[in-house]
Amino acid sequence: MPNAKDQHRFWAVVPAAGSGSRMGAEKPKQYLSLLHKTIIEHTLQRLLSHDSIAGLSVAIGAADIYWDSVQLDTDKTVVVTEGGQERCHSVINALNALNNIAAPQDWVLVHDAARPCVRMQDIDKMIQELKAHPVGGILAVPVHDTIKRSSAAGDIVETVDRRNLWQAQTPQMFRLQALRAALQQAIEDGFMVTDEASAMEHSGLKPKLVEGHADNIKVTRPEDLPLAEFYLKSLYL
Repeated sequence: MPNAKDQHRFWAVVPAAGSGSRMGAEKPKQYLSLLHKTIIEHTLQRLLSHDSIAGLSVAIGAADIYWDSVQLDTDKTVVVTEGGQERCHSVINALNALNNIAAPQDWVLVHDAARPCVRMQDIDKMIQELKAHPVGGILAVPVHDTIKRSSAAGDIVETVDRRNLWQAQTPQMFRLQALRAALQQAIEDGFMVTDEASAMEHSGLKPKLVEGHADNIKVTRPEDLPLAEFYLKSLYL
């Protein structure tokens, strides 16, 4: 792990304040069971197990009653802070919580709490490809399916050319200070971003796409759980 004064460190940031209403579960989706652990335990453990990641900041809901039961096997710093109304607010809070231990030019890898199957080699790849990049970038996969645009009534309006279309994933890796400024500017402008790259784009910057793998799924609906279990078994065993 880089520790010289002239080298910048890498930190993970995990917004985990969402309710996960589309799962239709009795608790937030990140706390659902997956292979004898919660989803968030798998996610955080994978990030903390990466040699280049110095520590982690996680933003949880103000009324979260499940976090205290989370168990992590690590000696790295884990900072816990309160999340916000939207993802962007939670990420800003998590970035602010890193201020005492991270430098403004350190890299942060923002990762979804409900995306437990990210491959370690994909994290390796994005760090190698982005650590000298002026902006940063994201993991993503090219779109292979045929894409349709619909009307409000649900009728097909057109078939979208899928060339040069990518499906965004996480982690999304940017400098701490630059990302915080971009998110703050987007909020002030009333531009509610759905991922960190959108905030950087709103600032006029061009993040880089780093090709990952389709098994880096986000658990969103009930049918995603058995698929995540299958992928995790293939990664662990």
